[in-house]
Amino acid sequence: FKPINDLFGHKAGDDILIQVAMRLRASMDSYSTVCRIGADEFAFLYPMVFSEEAASEKARMLIEILSAPYDVGERTARLSASVGCSLFYSGDETTDILLNKAETALYHAKRSGRGRVVVYTREMEEAAKRVTRIEQALRRAVSAGEVEPHFQPIVDLNTRRTIGFETLARWTDRDLGSVPPNVFIPIAEERGIIGPLSQLVLRKATEAARSWPKDLFLSFNLSPSQLVDQNTGLHILAILDRTGFDPHRLEIEITETGLMNDPASAEKIVADLRRVGIRVSLDDFGTGQSSLGRLREFHFDKLKIDRAFVSSILDDRPSEHIIRAILAMCEGLGMDVVAEGIEEEAQADRLVQFGCAGGQGYLFGKPIDADATLGYLRDSYRGALHAKAI
Repeated sequence: FKPINDLFGHKAGDDILIQVAMRLRASMDSYSTVCRIGADEFAFLYPMVFSEEAASEKARMLIEILSAPYDVGERTARLSASVGCSLFYSGDETTDILLNKAETALYHAKRSGRGRVVVYTREMEEAAKRVTRIEQALRRAVSAGEVEPHFQPIVDLNTRRTIGFETLARWTDRDLGSVPPNVFIPIAEERGIIGPLSQLVLRKATEAARSWPKDLFLSFNLSPSQLVDQNTGLHILAILDRTGFDPHRLEIEITETGLMNDPASAEKIVADLRRVGIRVSLDDFGTGQSSLGRLREFHFDKLKIDRAFVSSILDDRPSEHIIRAILAMCEGLGMDVVAEGIEEEAQADRLVQFGCAGGQGYLFGKPIDADATLGYLRDSYRGALHAKAI
């Protein structure tokens, strides 16, 4: 409900909640019960539902009811809903157990996207326990400073010279082993750890980058939840002040999806960062939900073309045309461009042919730790001196 409150005001948000309650109450039969159990969560009891199919049918009906437009003065608003279901199988299940199972199913429904229905299974319970174990271990790791930044080179496609590095978080736990970032980053976002985690990795990354040549920039990703936190800019500036890293050498990457949660807050954070010389990039362009109008509203310095287009550039004409159109648009807007996910020389050559100046991908290097990055830079510098001498 936060976007609703921000857009229409808290009174309008309360009015919509009243409309939600009225719709839900009207949908209940004489055997069923509905109650509000959280700010935007409701619990339903259907004594006459005995199968997963019937539970899913009830849930889809609720989503349809809640998805219809709501009156907000002279305007209308739309909501999305997700539903988690649990069934009463034996006399051993208490109300608390059923609610916990439904909440576990709801967690999976939300992770699957908007408007989803998920019925609880025992496998979900095991998955939920693993998520909890990872969460607890991650909290310990962040407190102990055990999450490390790795760096992937970004190059000038014409000269193949390294111009900067993207920071990527890596974590190896003593019990869990190496935990992939596509596992622990979403958990950090969902469980409220992303702020401390991000600050730890940024501090370590800027400390490492101070020893790089001064013409190299450091790129760092912000999560969607950080784009609604008005303290995000202050945290970044405090870290730069502590580590002595030049703000003009820092680039912040945000995704299209991250802009959609709260565009007004995101726009303010972007403006605050750019005001002190930090450059802002739009990451994974072409796969999110934002409109082209966002490029005008947010004044990005750079756009990163998603790897989905780059991977098919050699054999897919639509991808080729999309990349050409993006490059032409960015030239008109005065934005730099980096193509992500380059793995083959032929892809890099084709991008140069199209006029793309920046590139990133395994062709130029995989993410490596701070010490290995220094070695990479020393080797690159020696290679450049050798080429110049020849």
